[in-house]
Amino acid sequence: MNIPDLLLPSWLLWPTNLLALLLLGEGLLRAPWQRLGRAGFQHLWLAGGVGLMLLWSLKTGIKPGLNFHLLGATLLTLMFGARLAMVALAVALLGVTLNGADGWASLGMNFLLMAALPVLFSHGLYRQVHCKLPNHVFIYIFLDAFIAAGLAMCLCGLAATAVLVMGEVYPATYLGSNYLPYFILRGWSEALLTGMAVTLMVVFRPEWLSTFDDRQYLKG
Repeated sequence: MNIPDLLLPSWLLWPTNLLALLLLGEGLLRAPWQRLGRAGFQHLWLAGGVGLMLLWSLKTGIKPGLNFHLLGATLLTLMFGARLAMVALAVALLGVTLNGADGWASLGMNFLLMAALPVLFSHGLYRQVHCKLPNHVFIYIFLDAFIAAGLAMCLCGLAATAVLVMGEVYPATYLGSNYLPYFILRGWSEALLTGMAVTLMVVFRPEWLSTFDDRQYLKG
């Protein structure tokens, strides 16, 4: 999903850079930084950003701009909340870009596709589930983690396909048959790994999940 800046026209890149800057600025200003003051939580947040930096460096692809890798956005959203997760993803993307992956001009576009979009979707789904369904640990793991992660990956695939079509990089028919369907498989992998990670944290490290509360989900 990392789109090189050489593939997209400037009329598409610079507005997305501005939007990404506004979203990141809002996240930096309003993020609950006091959460990182908890014992070990700051190191956990930094480890999440570095881990995603390494994860995003491991990607497969068939043509420039048509690559695949896991996101981890839903997991970080459940662990740290939407704003802290978005900042951590921005740090990971900055590290990948510094490594010479995609170019600086497409930094905003890639931030919107791989950070802002999946984080906002996962947070929105979590809020809806939390408000409208019973607070049950199975609902939390299955809907907020497993389903949200898989749908977030598919949504990112749709958005990336739309961007490549708007930029006239590849024909829509080619992307529809050779790129977009693979996000269903990636969505399953993302959902499975996120669900497993959240399950382990619920059992052994519930304090690592800022969106999970034992008093609500386990003790009634």
